[in-house]
Amino acid sequence: MSRAISSEKVVIDGSIIPATIIFSLQSGKILTIIKNKILKENDPLLIRYSVVSYRNLSPYVIMPGLVDSHVHLNEPGRTEWEGFATGTQSAASGGVTTVIDMPLNAIPPTTNITNFNLKLAAAEGQTWVDTGFWGGLVPDNLDDLVPLIQAGVRGFKGFMMDSGVDEFPMIDPNQ
Repeated sequence: MSRAISSEKVVIDGSIIPATIIFSLQSGKILTIIKNKILKENDPLLIRYSVVSYRNLSPYVIMPGLVDSHVHLNEPGRTEWEGFATGTQSAASGGVTTVIDMPLNAIPPTTNITNFNLKLAAAEGQTWVDTGFWGGLVPDNLDDLVPLIQAGVRGFKGFMMDSGVDEFPMIDPNQ
């Protein structure tokens, strides 16, 4: 099953054109983009893609969402600084559709699988946008890096100077 949206104003390849976008309800992925055409409700293409909901959003603009790859969602532990609910709602209100959380300000920081699972549990039911995670590189977690990659972190952050938080010590050039 899929959904479709269209508008006379769709941002594609740096231009604003009419288009219809069909996307999967299961994966959220775009299945096809029909450029320069607003489909009718009974168009055979909508049937072919099993579209269960179709909306023409004209005169509104459809555009790609923004990705912020450096956010600090400090939950658990420092939620009063910024947590998943407030941070991701703020992102959504500004057009950001994906955030990647930095590993250092939560207590505990995202430096091993146990801490990563605590972070995921804290995020459950609170995210308003797609959310990914950086892992942390600290002096005593080199053996944790591959398991963190396998669990889904997108990369690693390490400091070669004081990070400003005791829970996230700096690494040295050898590490």
